[in-house]
Amino acid sequence: MTELVVKLPDELAQRARSAGLLSDSAIARLLEEAMRREAGRKLLAVAGRVHASGIAPMTDEEIVAEVKAVRAEQSARKAGPQEPR
Repeated sequence: MTELVVKLPDELAQRARSAGLLSDSAIARLLEEAMRREAGRKLLAVAGRVHASGIAPMTDEEIVAEVKAVRAEQSARKAGPQEPR
């Protein structure tokens, strides 16, 4: 577990304390929500760049094939070098 010291303006700290937002669980929840929002913003930014580039969308079959290829590559890497037969 990481311990974190945060310095806040007194007025903000008082309002956050009054709202019950300074507990460990409340701060963890706020950080999780902020990280989800940031991931969503990044995903939308990438989607915007892909759309602007004019790249044709992949079919479901193409997506499945790509996922299978990546998984096979990851499995091969985890298995390590294979000895010749």
